[in-house]
Amino acid sequence: MSVNIDEFDVVIIDTGCANLSSVRFAFERLGAKVLVTDDKASIKAAKRVVLPGVGSAGAAMASLTEKALVELIQGLTQPVLGVCLGMQMLTLLSKERGGQTLDCHALDCKCLGIIPTEIDELDRQALKAEDLPLPHMGWNQLTFSNPSQVHPLFTGVPAGSYVYFVHSYRAPLSDYTLAQCRYGEDFSAAIGKDNFMGVQFHPEKSAAVGAQILGNFLKMQ
Repeated sequence: MSVNIDEFDVVIIDTGCANLSSVRFAFERLGAKVLVTDDKASIKAAKRVVLPGVGSAGAAMASLTEKALVELIQGLTQPVLGVCLGMQMLTLLSKERGGQTLDCHALDCKCLGIIPTEIDELDRQALKAEDLPLPHMGWNQLTFSNPSQVHPLFTGVPAGSYVYFVHSYRAPLSDYTLAQCRYGEDFSAAIGKDNFMGVQFHPEKSAAVGAQILGNFLKMQ
């Protein structure tokens, strides 16, 4: 069935992940028209693209590879937002092992290679020292290294705002950090490079703050 892609505000890549519907509904609550698809032409022509994900990096990358979407995503020029595991897949590689492809079986998992940072497990020793459980699950605060120059994704989001996390792996602080959080250690709550952005937290589960972030994304050209 053909669709007029110009009618849609955002395309969510159908990765087969369980949180597709919750992300879609969060955008629809903002009045956005959303298409969920793995159709290459629709993704390439979309105004904005969301890469969602839950589960392991290996399984998610295997799904993108099976759907022949890796090179397509790497070449996108419109605003692209990775959510949770979708953010991690934008990086060079993940230390999360046990995937289903040669690159991800008992080896570091090769990711999309778009944002030059790597994913590793949260520091277990630091968590133990502060009596914090793994995974990091629940509400935690965002901070910005330069609050006077926040990325457009975080327009109207005050430092200290709470968002909802569920994860065991993280991106370290780097030149590509857009927002950060602390859980035993400081880590990147959001990363970005050029038209690609990713958030480690779940904006679709983060109440008004999450809605503000998704609304900011919908304004990007």
